[in-house]
Amino acid sequence: MTDRALAANSVGLDWARDGMRLGGVAGLPTFHRGIADHQYLFVNGRPVRDRLLSGAVRGAYAEMLARDRHAVVALFLDVDPDLVDVNVHPAKTEVRFRDPAAARGLIVGGLRRALDEAGFRAVQRPAGDAMAAWTTEPTTAAPSESAPLAEPAVSPGFAFHDRRPTFFAPPPLARAEVATEPPPASTQFPLGAARGQVARTYIVAEAEDGLVLVDQHAAHERLVLERMRAAMASGGVARQALLIPEVVELDEVACDALEDRAGELAEFGLELERFGPRAMLVRATPAMLGQGDVIGLVTDLADEIRAHDAALSLSERIDHVAATMACHGSVRAGRVLSVAEMNALLREMEVTPHSGQCNHGRPTWIKLAHGDIEKLFGRK
Repeated sequence: MTDRALAANSVGLDWARDGMRLGGVAGLPTFHRGIADHQYLFVNGRPVRDRLLSGAVRGAYAEMLARDRHAVVALFLDVDPDLVDVNVHPAKTEVRFRDPAAARGLIVGGLRRALDEAGFRAVQRPAGDAMAAWTTEPTTAAPSESAPLAEPAVSPGFAFHDRRPTFFAPPPLARAEVATEPPPASTQFPLGAARGQVARTYIVAEAEDGLVLVDQHAAHERLVLERMRAAMASGGVARQALLIPEVVELDEVACDALEDRAGELAEFGLELERFGPRAMLVRATPAMLGQGDVIGLVTDLADEIRAHDAALSLSERIDHVAATMACHGSVRAGRVLSVAEMNALLREMEVTPHSGQCNHGRPTWIKLAHGDIEKLFGRK
């Protein structure tokens, strides 16, 4: 990994608290690796490998990375020498803090603050094999008007038909919808103005400096998750009562898991009751999810709780619940969006922290710069 790549896909840190100071750079959540070999930690200028510090880094990125991915960071922690013991290990690669909670809090708080300030940024590093797929078809020289067209081979018993090319006028420019107002200028917004949709999954937008492609499901999933977190911080998620409660049939173990977490799920706007040994009764769902698939939501939540509850902390469990609900409340791939809906999604992404990556750490948007487009067409 080059210093240039890290600089282009990272944010700077400079934060002090409780007599300690944290500096360095932190990679964007979409700039991650399969192993933690690009995490460089220094205490008072000395490189260390400390579980407390590594755990703090993982905690700061916990809600933005898949569990099998690792952040890229270079952190420099300056601490009063009297507050840290560097003689824990003969090689002096481990340290012990007098106040471990303060050190962890500084790193988690500093990293999250820096990542929040990154806003909607995402890694802009198209994979080489993906760029190689943008190739032009092989072309052959067009025959001149004076050169006779070669006649195809004719099988015995078949008459030859004149196959000289016929030239047609180009069709009129088609529009997907009637424009009710002038489209916004591409220079007004960082993520540009929506121009269309590809495969009912990707939004195509024109920005001042290139072409932007947005994964509509991944982007909206992150937006819904951030709305849920904001609602939880302000007192809970609004709920909508079902006119007719929904009965969801599950195995007994899954029902037990959901029943144990019923109080916690109620804070997210999901009201569940036990309905016999192998069923749950759903009385209300989070209002921001709309009219979704209630059975699918409850089934997925049961699977998540059973798979991860024992290994996760309370905050991580809450994040898993919120992420699962956000997935069910987001715009699905395959849904046709109007230009107004696409632009509304782009505008919300621009003002929402962490909207540059989905709930699993993948980028929600990429940009093809004007220079890259010119190279694809042999203009540069």
